[in-house]
Amino acid sequence: MSSVRLPLFPLNSVLFPGLVLPLHVFEARYRAMMRDLLDRPEDERRFAVVAIRDGREVAPTAPGLPDATAPAASGPAAGFGDDPLRAFHTVGCVADAATIREKPADGGYEVLATGTTRFRLLSVDASGPYLTGELAELAEDHGDGAGALASGVVRAFRTYQKRLAWANERTLTGGQELPADPSVLSYLVAAAAVLDVPAKQRLLEAPDTAARLRQELKLLRQESAVIGKLPSLPAVELTRQPTSPN
Repeated sequence: MSSVRLPLFPLNSVLFPGLVLPLHVFEARYRAMMRDLLDRPEDERRFAVVAIRDGREVAPTAPGLPDATAPAASGPAAGFGDDPLRAFHTVGCVADAATIREKPADGGYEVLATGTTRFRLLSVDASGPYLTGELAELAEDHGDGAGALASGVVRAFRTYQKRLAWANERTLTGGQELPADPSVLSYLVAAAAVLDVPAKQRLLEAPDTAARLRQELKLLRQESAVIGKLPSLPAVELTRQPTSPN
């Protein structure tokens, strides 16, 4: 199995192929990563995003985030323990950095990246200024019955949106077209649904599109039923990815 090594960016969220990821970068290790990416040709500015299983997205000593009770920590693996590989989910998504803009005021970076392909994380190297990971890209197969499942997911997602908008006492802004391609649809729904990180991670790890759509159909129906029995929910944005405070 062929592999590639890329800079590794752990987050407390899951990135899916095709979805946009805004980042505010201020930690030294990630500033070093962005400087190195800027030295590469524009079409080679890729890094690997993994969801954190057990650890801290921001090191205890990060600027602007004092924590008097936390032990001092520094270096590329700060916050991730002695074996960083065990701190991360092993299926992640490659991100293509379309925009990396330096902020002279604080030396940080504003980054806008897009998820491209899934990968399996094979090993983590903490010997440099930031973590790098050896990874094997994962193919996306449609699986059996993806087209029929996609139609069901579209209907279930529409119901879920309406229930969520009603529970939040908001008006559903209408008519958003959902993609016809079952794989693209599966990732959009996975990103847009209000689910916790483990649930989103399971969707990312699905062996094929049909399996992901099947999981989503079950989840959307369950969530819609629960929302219908609740008087109100916190306001959420269905298609927004959170900005990371690295």
